[in-house]
Amino acid sequence: MNIKYFVLILFLFVLHEAKGQDVLSSQEAVKLALVYNYGIKIAKNSVKIAENNANVLNSGFLPSVTGSAGATYNRDNTEAEFSDGSSTTLNGAESSRYNASVNLNYTLFDGLGRQYNYKKLKEEQQLSELEARETIENTMLQLFTVYYNVAQLSENTIALQQTLNISKERLTRAKYQFNYGQSTKLGVLNAQVDINNDSINVINANQQLKNAKRDLNVVLGNALQQQFEVDTLITFVLGLDKTELLEKMKANNVTLLQLEKTLLISEYNLKTWKSDYLPTVGLSGSYGWNKNDNNAASFLAVSTSTGLTGGINLSWNLFDGGRTVTQVKNAKIDLENQQFQKEQIILDIERNFNNAWDDYQNKLTIYNVQEENILTAKNNFERTKEKFSLGQVTSIEFRQAQLNLLNVELDRNQAKYEAKLAELFVLQLSGELLNVNF
Repeated sequence: MNIKYFVLILFLFVLHEAKGQDVLSSQEAVKLALVYNYGIKIAKNSVKIAENNANVLNSGFLPSVTGSAGATYNRDNTEAEFSDGSSTTLNGAESSRYNASVNLNYTLFDGLGRQYNYKKLKEEQQLSELEARETIENTMLQLFTVYYNVAQLSENTIALQQTLNISKERLTRAKYQFNYGQSTKLGVLNAQVDINNDSINVINANQQLKNAKRDLNVVLGNALQQQFEVDTLITFVLGLDKTELLEKMKANNVTLLQLEKTLLISEYNLKTWKSDYLPTVGLSGSYGWNKNDNNAASFLAVSTSTGLTGGINLSWNLFDGGRTVTQVKNAKIDLENQQFQKEQIILDIERNFNNAWDDYQNKLTIYNVQEENILTAKNNFERTKEKFSLGQVTSIEFRQAQLNLLNVELDRNQAKYEAKLAELFVLQLSGELLNVNF
C-alpha cells in the first residue's frame, strides 16, 4: 500500500473519532442544564405564575365593571277595569320588556386588607424566585455529581485498560519464555488468568461508564444526541476562607433567605386578618336603558328610560361569631412558629457548614496524599518491571506491584472528585455556588 494513502486513511479515521467523541466541558454542561433540565424549566414556570399573581391586575385595587342585558315577552289573557267604570277583556295580549346596563363597583377602603395582600403577593413572588434558585443549585450539585462520576469512570477505564495491556505484554513474554524453556507452563496460565480478570474489569467499567453517561444526559434533558467525553481536569477554588464563607452563609444561604420571606408573608397574613376589624367602604354606579312595550290594557303603550345611578356604601362586620379573633390568634402563633423554625434552621445550617468544611479539608488532604502515593506506586512498579524482565522477581510479585499501582490510581481518582464535590457543597451552603466559574 502507498504510504501516503495509508497516512491519509489513518488521519481521516482519527478525525472521525475525534468528531464522534466531542469533549463536554463543565461550562457547557451547566449551560445545557440551565436550558434543558426539566426541573429548572418547571421552577422557571413557577416564577412566572408568581409574577402573574403579584400583578396589579390580581391585587383588588382595580374596579370591576360588568354589563348586563335582558328581554322578556308576555302573552296574557287580561280583564281590565278602568277608573271611569269601563272595562275590557283582552285575549292573547302581547307585551315585551328590554333592558341593558353597565355596572361599576369599586372598593374605596377595606381596612388595608388589599394593601397587605398585595405586599404578600410580592413577597411570594420573591420566595418563588428563591425556590427556583434552590432548584438550580440542587440541579447543579446533581449535575456535577453525575458529571464527575463520568469523569472518574473514564479515568478508571483508562487505568484498567492500561493494566490489561500490561497483562497482555506479560502473557506474550511468558509464552516466549515457555517456548524457549526459560519457564514452566504455570507462568503462561497465571498470565492468562490475570488477563481474563483484567478483561472482565474493563468490560464492567465500560458498562458503568455508558450508564453514567446516560444518567448525565437525563440531567441535561436529553440534550446530547451523540457520543461524548467529559473533561477530567479538576481545578479547585483557591483561597477559600472559612470565616468569610460563614458570614456569606448567614447573608446568602438560600434556605435562610426563604425563611426571611416566609416570616414576612406570615406578618402580612396577620395584618390582613386584623384588617377585618375595620369597615369596608365601596362605590357603585351604573348606566341603564329600559324599554317596555305594553298591551292595550295599559295606560302607556310604550315607555323608554335611560339613566345614570351612583352610590356609596359602608359595611362593618361588627361580630362574625369570633372567626376573625380566632384567625388573628392563629396567625400570631404561626408567626411565632416561623421565628422558632428560623432559629432552629440557623443552628442546623451552621452545623452542616462546619461539617462540610471539615469534610472538604479532609478530602482535599486525602487527595494530596493519594497524588504522592501515585508517584511512589509508579516508581515501585517500574523498578519491579525491570527486575521482572531480568528474572529477579516472580510473576506474583510483579502482579502485586501492578495491582498496587492500579488501586492507587483508582483511589486517587475517587479522592479527586470527592474533594471537588465537597468543595461545591461548601459553596452551596455559603450561598456562593452560582457565583463560581465552573
